[in-house]
Amino acid sequence: MKTLMTAAFLALAPIAAIAEGETHFVAIHVDENDPQVMNMALNNAQNVSNYYESQGDTVVIELVAYGPGLNMFIPGKSPVADRIETMSLALENLSFAACGNTHRKMSEKAGSEVPIMDEANMVTSGVVRLIELQEEGYAYVRP
Repeated sequence: MKTLMTAAFLALAPIAAIAEGETHFVAIHVDENDPQVMNMALNNAQNVSNYYESQGDTVVIELVAYGPGLNMFIPGKSPVADRIETMSLALENLSFAACGNTHRKMSEKAGSEVPIMDEANMVTSGVVRLIELQEEGYAYVRP
């Protein structure tokens, strides 16, 4: 009886794995201070999330901004601040990475610490973060 139950479990195990779905990983890159590019990046994140959810899969998305693209995380400058706030609440699978190198240079130029939106996590280097994500198997998207 025990052997029969074990055989049944092993036979059904692949079906259970399929039913659980896959997990996908996506890195989205923004390096332009262009509202169209920023909105396209956020659209990409939303559309990818919606697609994989509809397939029964999950997706982990990290949006990395550096250079002029860091403006998307600067309160009062970001043309997409409201979308970032809304999306960060709606999508648990979405995170935002702000380049520390760019932030430091912006702050030096401004003569004081430039604030970053609460939704963004500071990383040492946006470029290095993109490399790390790709080395971890993340798909790379640049809108």
